[in-house]
Amino acid sequence: MKLMWKYKALYFISLPGIIYFLIFKYVPLFGSVIAFQDYNIFNGMTGSKWVGLEHFKRMFAHYDFLIILKNTILLGLYDLIIAFPAPIVLALLLNELRLVFYKRLLQTVVYMPHFLSWVIISGIAIGILSPSTGAVNQLLVALGMQPVYFLGEESWIRTVLIGSGIWRDSGYGTIIYLAALAGINPDLYEAAEVDGANRWRQTISITLPSLLPTIMILFLLHIGKFLDLGFERVYVFLNPLNKVNGEIIDTYIYQIGLLGQQFSYTTAMGLFKSVVGFLLIVIGNVLSKKTTGESLY
Repeated sequence: MKLMWKYKALYFISLPGIIYFLIFKYVPLFGSVIAFQDYNIFNGMTGSKWVGLEHFKRMFAHYDFLIILKNTILLGLYDLIIAFPAPIVLALLLNELRLVFYKRLLQTVVYMPHFLSWVIISGIAIGILSPSTGAVNQLLVALGMQPVYFLGEESWIRTVLIGSGIWRDSGYGTIIYLAALAGINPDLYEAAEVDGANRWRQTISITLPSLLPTIMILFLLHIGKFLDLGFERVYVFLNPLNKVNGEIIDTYIYQIGLLGQQFSYTTAMGLFKSVVGFLLIVIGNVLSKKTTGESLY
């Protein structure tokens, strides 16, 4: 209490954030109880019948859910393997630019897509990938190839989702890495240059090891959202032609839970997704602490 009173100004400043998380993150956790009930909107949580793990059994026995879980896991893996390293690579490339004006201009350009909504991103993607007027297909035709209906073939939807995610968020993701790069002691590079190390060798021996703590923390935060790809990101690209490979848990919850009013069933899905994310963070944190010494807690 003495420390809280000493730093009361800081606690006062953080109060809006604390209230936000209490109201919108912690209080809704009590609603997870309906995953174990046959929830009736008129009876409420206190009057609905308890069914135990019935909805979880139904979830894993349902063929559609297993397909959707597979889609979510594959997209999560692609996002982790391909999209997560993209800001790191982009930050390293931006860091090598020596013309300050050109560097700032390029940073602004790659940051901008992050501030566009997914509706706008999907509109841009649909225009570029159009089988008749899209720039990509016009290039393919010019090269003597057949046009591809990217959003009408289920085999391409995952590529479109991951590619659009990289284009939108990789630039904004470089902010933290550029800040970490700015904190590296320049004397290390000067000493390495004296020893004859070229830029590539300096990157391998100095830059990447110095970035490792930041990379590991962001990696741990990322795997916590492994099954949480985002509703808007996927929903705006879905159509009946690509739904088989494109639908994920979030879009299925919207379809079955909100539109179909199966609240208990979809709450069980959401709870399952949260538990998986929590376990991945715990396991990843333990492994990271043992191998690199970096951890969230």
